[in-house]
Amino acid sequence: MFPGRTLLDWLSTNGLLIALTVLGAVIIARFASWVGNRITRNIDEKYQESDDLVRSEASKHRHSVAQVVRWVVITFIYIVATLKVFDYLQLPIGSLVAPATVLGAALGFGAQRIVQDILAGFFIITERQYGFGDTVQISVTGSAQDAVGTIENVTLRVTRLRNSAGEVIIVPNGQINKAINLSKDWARAVIDVPVPVTADISEVNEILHDVGVAAYKDSKLRELLLDEPSVMGVESLEVDQVSIRVVARTLPGKQFQVGRALRARIAAALRRKGITVTPQLDTVSVVDRSEVDA
Repeated sequence: MFPGRTLLDWLSTNGLLIALTVLGAVIIARFASWVGNRITRNIDEKYQESDDLVRSEASKHRHSVAQVVRWVVITFIYIVATLKVFDYLQLPIGSLVAPATVLGAALGFGAQRIVQDILAGFFIITERQYGFGDTVQISVTGSAQDAVGTIENVTLRVTRLRNSAGEVIIVPNGQINKAINLSKDWARAVIDVPVPVTADISEVNEILHDVGVAAYKDSKLRELLLDEPSVMGVESLEVDQVSIRVVARTLPGKQFQVGRALRARIAAALRRKGITVTPQLDTVSVVDRSEVDA
């Protein structure tokens, strides 16, 4: 009867405290997660994903920081709750130091990559290299092909992005060699226009200049352009064609849309003047000034 009475007393005291601690930790963690989701949702509501709007740098950074803070707070809550449970179970924490040290040393060799990922993620977020909604090109260790897409989530350990085909790419932060941010502050659409060598270069330059002026006056393109597109002149000479470069500064991430619109206008303008454009009319892949080593 005495052991049963002792168990009943323990359940009514320490057992109840343990149950309340675990329940309280779960409730507080759920609340912290709800607050974090609410903050990120409010940030997302201020950004309407369309062709005419671009997420601001501040909101992208706040979105990433909110997600990381939520993760850190929830982890801290569960660690404190675990220590309290150990205390209620009257387990001496000091006696666990030695086994924990041995276990930590054993796991340390396997956790080196995790620590590397977390440190890299910390610097990615604090240095604002990229954030939620950015279009990036990431060079990954051991991969011959870069990962290109739009950032959907940045945590201390991984970066998740979605490419143009809708595929989700998850990259550990510690394996990122180089990150090219295609939507940092501003971008540049660079268009090389190949024309026959028999064409009058001065006339072509004038046509391209008129196309840039007309594009800047267009109300829809004006919202995406930071200044009037300019003609840089002859970029390259080949046996049968001359390449003339046109550049335009755009809002971050809008260089591709502006490039498509300008290519269509350039092709139509040259065709009206009887100048045939070769099929290689395209936008140069190097389109942004922001390139950072992760």
